[in-house]
Amino acid sequence: MRTFYLLFGCLMLISMSNRLSGQIVITNKKFSFGTTGRIGAGFSPNSDGNTGQQLNLRNQGSLGGRLDQSDYVDFLPAVHFTPVVGKDSTKIDFQARLSFYSGGTFLGNVDTKSTNGMIVALPEAFIEARNVMGTQWDFWAGSRWLRYDDVHISDYFYFDDHSSTGWGVKYKNTRFSMFFPAAIDTAASNSTPYSYTNIISGVKSLVYRQREVFVLEHSVPIKNHTVKLLAEFHHVNNSGKNTLENYPSDNGFVAGVKLNTNLKTALPGSFNQFALRYGYGIANGGDGGNTQTWRTYGAPSETTNTYKGAYSFTVVEHFLWNISNRWSVNPYLVYTLSKGGSESSNMANDYYGRQIFNKKEDFNTGLRATYYFNNWFHILSELHYASRKDGTQSAATMWKLAIAPTIVPTAERSVWARPHIRLIAEVSRYNDQAMNTLYSPFLQQSGAKRYGTYFGARAEWWVF
Repeated sequence: MRTFYLLFGCLMLISMSNRLSGQIVITNKKFSFGTTGRIGAGFSPNSDGNTGQQLNLRNQGSLGGRLDQSDYVDFLPAVHFTPVVGKDSTKIDFQARLSFYSGGTFLGNVDTKSTNGMIVALPEAFIEARNVMGTQWDFWAGSRWLRYDDVHISDYFYFDDHSSTGWGVKYKNTRFSMFFPAAIDTAASNSTPYSYTNIISGVKSLVYRQREVFVLEHSVPIKNHTVKLLAEFHHVNNSGKNTLENYPSDNGFVAGVKLNTNLKTALPGSFNQFALRYGYGIANGGDGGNTQTWRTYGAPSETTNTYKGAYSFTVVEHFLWNISNRWSVNPYLVYTLSKGGSESSNMANDYYGRQIFNKKEDFNTGLRATYYFNNWFHILSELHYASRKDGTQSAATMWKLAIAPTIVPTAERSVWARPHIRLIAEVSRYNDQAMNTLYSPFLQQSGAKRYGTYFGARAEWWVF
């Protein structure tokens, strides 16, 4: 018996030794960590329950100002490699993003009894290799937030937001990418459905068809200007013969141009950005404050059941003028006209038989004026106008005025200095259409009111 235990013990030691020798030993020391977010508390004294709600019009996200936007926090861990030393070094990065969003009133105000806690997502996890072996070739694959210029005061990435899963290659100023956006639960949205019921095996099973997005981008620097050209092609295959839904194949394309101009001012950093973008067919996306072209808008054609003939046209003007070491002004303008595949200019049936609007017109304009009282105390003031016309209805409109005294602990006279610790006071005025249709989160909480209010204390930061 003792011999048995001795042999058993030896075998266990050998097994443990093999497991230990097979363990991964981390030797890379190049680690970075970033974070972005905004969090705080707010209330609306003329709303039921005084619960703070965003005053902006529905279906426009943060267009109209984001000082009263709900809580979110992102953490960005990254690992960096330089495997070849010398002039032919390749820079390799792995980056992930952990995103936490409020599922209730406040992000951190949750306990075990909460019905609405936080929403957790992983929107980024990718590897990118830059300057491969000293060349100007870059490669990446994975899932990432791939987006560039935005109207920051409205959190609106207006031209080239391709945040999705895919891969890409870049050489000098030219980038080619493929993206594969998809969602199983598309019955909850109005976009082209991916989900269908497959019966090829004789048993019903839910699967999805893949949207393929081909993107070509090219930038041309000209002195103080940069011209960016954008072209996209979208394709969704049919759902096949052995399905219950029998969705047809569909296509779309996008063309756009963006002009960035750097302006010389006493306080550096001034610029002007102007962009035009046209999307056709299933690539006419861009609604609810999102601008991804694969978020198809409107209803399909009643005859072909496709989005042939659908379109979306967007123009954006974004301007930052650092007037002096006392003042900066940041105005913007966004106009969007979109129509689905149906011939109707009002409402039509989507793929699930629901009546939805098939045409919309958005117009938003506003500005933020920043007064640098001193290095660490700034006063933000914003004025916004928003208009939304759904189908043949009258346009819903909103005016919003905001004042936000702000502590800036980094002591920078810059609109980009962060973190911010803000006191916020906002008031909005709605027209009859917005008021009677409860066309804002605030109105849906408070009922039909001419004026909305929001007061809060919030922080905003980014550290990279």
